[in-house]
Amino acid sequence: MTLPKVRFAPSPTGHLHVGNLRTALVNFLYAKKAGGHFMLRIDDTDKQRSSLKFEESIRDDLKWLGIKWESEDRQSERLDIYNKALERLIQNGRAYPCYETQEELGLKRKALLMSGKPPVYDRAALRLTEAQKKAYNEQNIMPHYRFLLNDEEVRWTDLIRGESSIHMSSLSDPVLLRADGRVIYTLASVVDDIDHGITTILRGEDHVTNSAAQIQLFEALGVKPPDLGHMALLAGAEGEGLSKRLGSLSIGQLREEGFEPLAIAALLARIGTSDPIEAFSTFDEIIEQFSIEKFSRSTAKFDPVELSLINAKTLQLLTFNELRDRFSFEDVSEIDEEFWEAIKGNILYFSDIKFWWQLCHSEIKPIIEDNELCELAIESMPEGELTAETWNSWVALISEKSGKKGKSLFHPLRLALTGKTQGPEVKNLLKYMGRERVRKRLSGITA
Repeated sequence: MTLPKVRFAPSPTGHLHVGNLRTALVNFLYAKKAGGHFMLRIDDTDKQRSSLKFEESIRDDLKWLGIKWESEDRQSERLDIYNKALERLIQNGRAYPCYETQEELGLKRKALLMSGKPPVYDRAALRLTEAQKKAYNEQNIMPHYRFLLNDEEVRWTDLIRGESSIHMSSLSDPVLLRADGRVIYTLASVVDDIDHGITTILRGEDHVTNSAAQIQLFEALGVKPPDLGHMALLAGAEGEGLSKRLGSLSIGQLREEGFEPLAIAALLARIGTSDPIEAFSTFDEIIEQFSIEKFSRSTAKFDPVELSLINAKTLQLLTFNELRDRFSFEDVSEIDEEFWEAIKGNILYFSDIKFWWQLCHSEIKPIIEDNELCELAIESMPEGELTAETWNSWVALISEKSGKKGKSLFHPLRLALTGKTQGPEVKNLLKYMGRERVRKRLSGITA
């Protein structure tokens, strides 16, 4: 049995966003689940827009998420190979030169649309005589090249969409090489997939028609096409099209906002599948439970609120020892395991840890909702250091003296000691606040 070899092929013309990161992740998980090979291919033939800065950003984001590749290549170093493939197609009558300008093609397209016809290229270039081609060349008018599609229905068994088919009469012959000499993705990608031995291509459903044309291109170059799978594109939480902000949400932004890589991977690996969204404590668990068969054709919904919840659950699954090294980066290296256990159920992001630590150790302005109750708390304060163990007997005494119970007892104490209506159990924070700070806060003194 041949192990799968897949690739992720970003163009370094911008930062990774949630859409293309999902494509990278699904390919990676598919390969790793089967013990296969994941390749990174940099599609940098667009010299004007490609940037080393974006390439490094893409690499950093993939590594941060936990996606590692076994091999890599870049298209800008393979231009001669693409030209040779184009020559072969020309010799076999499957590629041909066209001399229309972009303006002329635009007018043709507009005329077809206005007459109610599909905007399919009319193959006028195939009717040019050798004399006409020579005249263009003598005027230094360089041609672009198109792939001649066979007028037939292309069928394949899609790994996600099932039995799929597209008739080539509905498509224009795709451009393979622009007049300025720039090779187009359609040709370069197929040649790369052949040379690199790619067995499986997983990408968004917006590539379905492109895939049909590429199937013919694989065959024209004498190679059986790889297996194909097309995922439903991402939409918003209610199934609406992604807003401009979400559609361009970069992984760098998510990192800056405090999301855990495991949380992002957990969400993107599950949306659009039959499995529930849940948190994982390791990347290996995500790989183990991954299955391309679970992806459906239904719209995949990306919900930032859901990501926040998964982020919180992901942090709660992490042990104190797993986080120990990270505490120093947040300038809270003094945190101990007891404090982590006390506050982990009340954080959405790792940076929230610092908030609760500082709340215990820095000055806050207490909120005195019930002055009499707070005075009773000071009077009833037990001797020695305050701890979680002394809390119950202390509160029982306050309740006995005040006659208050439940919310009327606990809410004023929480406001005075933390300035917050919600958060970790107050009793677990007492030892970190210290006796003197607790006394001052109950007295309404900023402490």
